[in-house]
Amino acid sequence: MKEAAAVLFFCLSPLFAQVRWRELGPAPITNGPYTGRVSALAASPKDPNLLYAAGADGGVWRTRDGGRRWTPLTDRLPTTAIGALALDPTNEKVIYAGSGEPNFANHSRYGLGLYKSADGGDHWEVLAGETFAGRCISGIAVDPKNPKVLYVSLAAAGGFPALVAARGHKGARGPLGLFKSTDGGRTFVQLKNGLPSTLSAFDVRLDPADPRTVYVAIGRIFGNSRNGVYRSTDGGASFVKLGGGLPAYGVGRIALAVAPSRPGRVYALVARACSSTGRGGSTLGGWRTDDYGKRWVSIHPGSMQATYGWYLCVATVSPRNPDLVFFGGFSIRRSSNAGAGWRTRTAPHVDNHAFAWDAAGRLVVGCDGGVFRSANNGDSWSSINGDLGVVQCYAGISLHPSKAAGIYAGLQDNGTCFRLSGKSWRRVLGGDGGCTGITPDGRTAFAEYQGTGRLYRSVNGGYFRWIGSGIHGRNCFLPPFAVDPKNPARMIYGTERVYLSRAYGSGWTPISPDLTGGSGAVQALAFAPGDPNYIYAATNDGRIQVTSDGGKTWRLRKAGIPTWPRITHPFAVSSRDPRHVFFARAWFGGPKLIYSPDAGKRWYDLTGILPDVPAHCAALDERVDPPVVYLGTDRGVWRTLDLGRRWNRLGVNLPNTPVVDLRVDVSRKRIVAATQGRGVWSCRLLDPDEMESK
Repeated sequence: MKEAAAVLFFCLSPLFAQVRWRELGPAPITNGPYTGRVSALAASPKDPNLLYAAGADGGVWRTRDGGRRWTPLTDRLPTTAIGALALDPTNEKVIYAGSGEPNFANHSRYGLGLYKSADGGDHWEVLAGETFAGRCISGIAVDPKNPKVLYVSLAAAGGFPALVAARGHKGARGPLGLFKSTDGGRTFVQLKNGLPSTLSAFDVRLDPADPRTVYVAIGRIFGNSRNGVYRSTDGGASFVKLGGGLPAYGVGRIALAVAPSRPGRVYALVARACSSTGRGGSTLGGWRTDDYGKRWVSIHPGSMQATYGWYLCVATVSPRNPDLVFFGGFSIRRSSNAGAGWRTRTAPHVDNHAFAWDAAGRLVVGCDGGVFRSANNGDSWSSINGDLGVVQCYAGISLHPSKAAGIYAGLQDNGTCFRLSGKSWRRVLGGDGGCTGITPDGRTAFAEYQGTGRLYRSVNGGYFRWIGSGIHGRNCFLPPFAVDPKNPARMIYGTERVYLSRAYGSGWTPISPDLTGGSGAVQALAFAPGDPNYIYAATNDGRIQVTSDGGKTWRLRKAGIPTWPRITHPFAVSSRDPRHVFFARAWFGGPKLIYSPDAGKRWYDLTGILPDVPAHCAALDERVDPPVVYLGTDRGVWRTLDLGRRWNRLGVNLPNTPVVDLRVDVSRKRIVAATQGRGVWSCRLLDPDEMESK
């Protein structure tokens, strides 16, 4: 294999650009029907069938028929991570979408500005990109009396440690808090008089009778003495922190709801501050004021946020009945008497992030399973997921060797699913689905869910049974595992060490010491296809280690790589020479793809002029030499024929959602891409003679 050339240049081949990607789903999962996480909603005040939903990484979608059919609207915009939606109260064709998902998790990605449409979502422009990039828009409030005035609440990108979801974006540590525009979003100023300028703004609401009265929830999910609810009565010129019964200590994330039909009534759902590792964060309580925040009374909703109110915290009040309030977290709690009593009224899927009320007065909820609607205030629910395709795949998909349609994929909070045909997928294992595997004969499949040793095996399409006995140690939430391509009975699995099984997952033995710096976990594993005694491991504290003797000895080949804490698929190892390895780097700044010809002793930067966006995965087509290298990024799939001298974006219709896994399927002449926000896609694999004739 030839080493990377020093001279780099870019070529956008018309042939490569014309390749079309095909969406494979799930859209939605058939035995649900569920789809991926919906982080924001907006409903037409006039048309009960017109609704907008935003996937956490899936962009903005529109339905005109009440949820039977959905249309993606923002696939070509800089990012499909969305955290807030708002319609202009005076003209519902004007839509604002705040990019970045403000839910503070490791996968709550950075934003790249405010999106605005003036024609109901058909066309968009990006506003305030430099102002908001690298952080997440958590709320948008438009003045109903002067729609040129709008407020944007801005939060830090999520993760543990903090800001890891920003992936090193240069704007991640920029200003936070509340921003105001008086020209329809063209320009913004940060509001500082009385507001902390270095804390996240979780939510912003206007009093509908007097929109100069502005409420904003401010703070850090880890707690801060300045966390709380702030109010302005002069259109944001000045703010005061409200007390009068609100908690002063232990406050984390806060959600607000203002009653449209009763001026002065505001509800607040407050989560407890969490630790730096995300522990804690249960429900601290609920509060209500009837006098614009002068005095607050505790309304005791009970606990509905489990231990992660930093991730799940949303509130709404009926537009017609000020006593009908809903608080959302892991479950949903409803009060019909202004908080005097509560009942649980959870939608079919847990983990709730967004509420809206449609023009017929029905409650709509966005959760980790998509969009659900209730015509009786939560007593019963119906799915309106239609063909909404916003599932978030984790790295580690598997292609069935004999069933052309068959693909296993692990999905965020939607288990492990298997593709049947078209966009139809069936869930085969619950939890958060992670890495998957399948033997070359197709008889044995493997899947997992979050946590150490939660590994399962299915034989001949039967039930998945637990095979994690003997595995112990730290995990990266979804541990990586791999099946030996030459001996399918042999498997490896990663905690802080690498474990080996020689019996299809029955019985495990550690074959490595702790490969981390003492507190991390293995997040990626790869066998060398030509010589599986070579095993490559990457840890979530930034180390690459390799063994060439099946685990007897390990060598640290690289350290200090910025990375996120969860499972990845960054390695592509040559089938011709086990020492030739490629590594994708999921971070802003620095290399996107590095290559070693000697099992990690030396590394070469193959980035060229690839866009400066995180790169998550690499795959090889070795029918030619040097191999064609494919790279999955936050902005599509890229390809080089000459080890980085030239790069081409593959196809033009793949949404700008993170591509977290790639498989080159030579036998079926296709490339399969798993995205974290728009499910699985495939495109045609060009033959070598087509590549040469470009």
